[in-house]
Amino acid sequence: MQLRAFIVDDSSTVRDNLIETLKELAQVEPVGMAETEHDANRWLARNSEWDVAIVDLFLREGSGLNVVEAARKRNPGQQVVVLSNHSSRDVRWRCAQLGADAVFDKSTEIDALVAYCLRRAEAAPSQSAPVAG
Repeated sequence: MQLRAFIVDDSSTVRDNLIETLKELAQVEPVGMAETEHDANRWLARNSEWDVAIVDLFLREGSGLNVVEAARKRNPGQQVVVLSNHSSRDVRWRCAQLGADAVFDKSTEIDALVAYCLRRAEAAPSQSAPVAG
């Protein structure tokens, strides 16, 4: 199954590279993107068809921490992960407190993010599976 991903990052270069990597290596299909806290929270409030949200902490406007917290109201099975250059123990703890399922460092843990997405794709039930009636 392909994971449907919502990506929040204010750098178009980072976003484009991340999307390319995740599509190629981790069966991820982007379904939405945002560059600011406001746009991300508005998108999340209006859309429920996603499996994983990948959120940077430092945005052009606002904070990824507030996006993580706003995503607490997500459906069961939806995951929120943080991908940031700022991933100290304290930051990881704070992200977990706000509802993040995982935190990955942009510069050293892309492989771990790919592996995480692959595990999620393998564990998720197929979207095209017939519904028993």
